[in-house]
Amino acid sequence: MSLQLSTEQRGNVAVVGITGDVDLYSSPQLRKEILKLVNARDARLLVDLGKVTYMDSSGLATLIEGLQHVNRNNGRMAVTGLRDAVKEIFELTRLDTVFSIYPDTETALEWVAS
Repeated sequence: MSLQLSTEQRGNVAVVGITGDVDLYSSPQLRKEILKLVNARDARLLVDLGKVTYMDSSGLATLIEGLQHVNRNNGRMAVTGLRDAVKEIFELTRLDTVFSIYPDTETALEWVAS
């Protein structure tokens, strides 16, 4: 499934909704969007992975790079909506201890916006 991105501003938080597969071929598109948002905003980002069906290491690397940019700007970034297959990848790579992961968008928004 091809990658589709949607972006919306919710208060001071940029929310990126991702649909499809995040892999070697599609991760550059995601990287470009995340870096644009992180550089153009006050580094408050929520990444909704609820409609991601597959993610490989290049997708994880893209999210890690985004998190590094946010941290450099003293911002906040969270991910939400992890399906079981994607959640398993985060747990296997121990990135579930690195990222702020929330089960639902509203809870994640509260944390990122604060």
